[in-house]
Amino acid sequence: MFTGLIEGVGRIRALEPVGGDVRLRIDVGSLPFDGVALGESIAVSGVCLTVIEFDAASFAADASTETLSLTTLGGLEVGHAVNLERAMRPTDRLGGHLVSGHVDGVGRVLSVHDDARAQRWRFAAPAALLKYIATKGSICVDGVSLTVNAVDGEGFEVALIPHTVSHTAFASTQVGDAVNLEVDLVARYVERLLAAREGT
Repeated sequence: MFTGLIEGVGRIRALEPVGGDVRLRIDVGSLPFDGVALGESIAVSGVCLTVIEFDAASFAADASTETLSLTTLGGLEVGHAVNLERAMRPTDRLGGHLVSGHVDGVGRVLSVHDDARAQRWRFAAPAALLKYIATKGSICVDGVSLTVNAVDGEGFEVALIPHTVSHTAFASTQVGDAVNLEVDLVARYVERLLAAREGT
């Protein structure tokens, strides 16, 4: 599990085709990397990946064909900036919201506008996900825990404070770019409970 509070920004160092899928080598950049271990989970722009190799400045992780097809990872190029967060520990503060690292769909940046010192970002979202997105609820965009300011039939809007922009890959994200979306886990469980109650 993750919190959606980004710990560092890294970059894709290499993308190596292996047996039909891809092995990613990621430079950890500003991510605190002390005590990393084989098999631990790291969220890469919101996608939970398993560390299979590492050195002092990078790690490698395999991405399955399903992961590549359902997230933005399949379209990234060498040098692309990525948000990084190591899995939370039981003693960590939950400053964002509970994030699984299992991406629900891919959205797209529709617009970015200044709003005093903050920025208003608007994202398109797949129609199937919009029912899980609520005003003032939580959503994870490229691994970043954000609060929804508005939602309509096309997508949703959030506000990014200067700290968020400067300490995440949003600093290099542009209008038109694809982003990974993970809806709030609570919404998923509520839907499942209601469906079970109705016998569907």
